[in-house]
Amino acid sequence: MMDTEQLTGGSTLGLGAWAYDRGDFVPAASPRLPLSTQGLHYGTAVFEGIRAYAAPNGRHLFRVHEHYARMLRACRMLRMTGMPQSVDELVDITVELIRRNAHDDRLDVYVRPLAHKLSLLPGTPLGVSLAGVSDGLSIATYGFPPNRSPRPTRCVISSWRRPARDTLPAQAKIAGGYATSALASDEARSAGFDDAILLDRAGNVAEATTANVFVVANGVLRTPPATGDLLAGITRDTVITLCQEAGMAVLERPLSPMDLRTADEVFLTSTGKGVASVTSLSGKDIADGEVGPVTIRVAELYNTAATTSDGARRRWLTHLAPEGG
Repeated sequence: MMDTEQLTGGSTLGLGAWAYDRGDFVPAASPRLPLSTQGLHYGTAVFEGIRAYAAPNGRHLFRVHEHYARMLRACRMLRMTGMPQSVDELVDITVELIRRNAHDDRLDVYVRPLAHKLSLLPGTPLGVSLAGVSDGLSIATYGFPPNRSPRPTRCVISSWRRPARDTLPAQAKIAGGYATSALASDEARSAGFDDAILLDRAGNVAEATTANVFVVANGVLRTPPATGDLLAGITRDTVITLCQEAGMAVLERPLSPMDLRTADEVFLTSTGKGVASVTSLSGKDIADGEVGPVTIRVAELYNTAATTSDGARRRWLTHLAPEGG
């Protein structure tokens, strides 16, 4: 997460003043977890990254219902049965939290819900467990810079591999699994790159540290299939849907590292990045090393869908009333 800082004009980036924690709205600096918190010890937590986009007619949460539905599915996987909120109730809590935090209206807002295993219930023995452990839920919001252009990104193929889906469930954002992403990201940045692309055990492209991967070759978009060792992201689904509606060919097929190196364009998709252009891989340019025209077009389609409430995809948007009122 970004540290609190200032943009020109005094708009604040970073953690909002209020958070939602275990049933109450509390000052964001006040929540304290017990040292025995099970999610902290064993990574038994799930989270989401949700974005509210600043737009001329107000801010909109983007596909927030789909994000919370995915989180609740992951909660069931980790036997988190102590959280009574429905998807709609979680959306309402999020809307109220953003209203309370009154982030500058020039900023996007990044929402981070975290559901975790909390404390051993009476009679549960010490050790790793899912049953017999209480649950906790927190939500925080952050002022987030509105990056609408496909930012050039220098990637490297990581020496770390994406865990197989029968080792760690790929379809859920399980906190413990992101240790691999942290190791890969640290390796890449220490070597002077911006991000890393991880392969699966078969040597095919899985995903970047926190993003899905697309290549463009001969006008066709390709991305690893959702059945692979990757989180098939909501932004990935958004891009596939929008590109197909725009008449662009999109194939879900395995990708090799050579497919990346010989592509006309490579780009990443995620809630945090939006659409980011991979301009080089392991120190060698992708094509001419510039952001390509297809990537620019995809970013335009995505940004329009995320910020235009009167568009064909307005059902993806949850409008936020003016904050601080």
